[in-house]
Amino acid sequence: MVEVIDIADLAVTNEPQATLVTHSLGSCIGITIWDPETHVGGMLHYMLPSSVISPEKGKAKPAMFADTGIPALFRAAYELGAVKKRMVVKVAGGSSLLDDKGTFNIGKRNYIALRKIFWKNGVLIESEDVGGAVSRTLRLNVGTGKVTVKRRDGEVEL
Repeated sequence: MVEVIDIADLAVTNEPQATLVTHSLGSCIGITIWDPETHVGGMLHYMLPSSVISPEKGKAKPAMFADTGIPALFRAAYELGAVKKRMVVKVAGGSSLLDDKGTFNIGKRNYIALRKIFWKNGVLIESEDVGGAVSRTLRLNVGTGKVTVKRRDGEVEL
């Protein structure tokens, strides 16, 4: 069973046959979390670093922003029995696809926001594929915890 995570969305499951996938990670960031003991897996695809620009949207669509989406992802995993200290965290995205001159730096700002939130909460990233000027597809097999990133130049396991 493949569940597609849209932009500004998240999903968490403990179904071992599930595969979570998100497409078109440009400046957006995709995060996968997986607890190897409970086989709880989750994925978030957020667009912007901070909900301060639109608190109403942050409440209505928390997965749109790093500061509201990341806590929502972890809380949903905890509700299914995941434990933070066991979680395997992997990250992809943060590109500069349409911002060659670095005017807005949305990808970089998205990544910095993620690092700050993780640092404050004692969350370590096991592996990542971030930056550059490529679009990515991120996939998590919930049964095995295997995470892959597909780019123009091929697919790699994180």
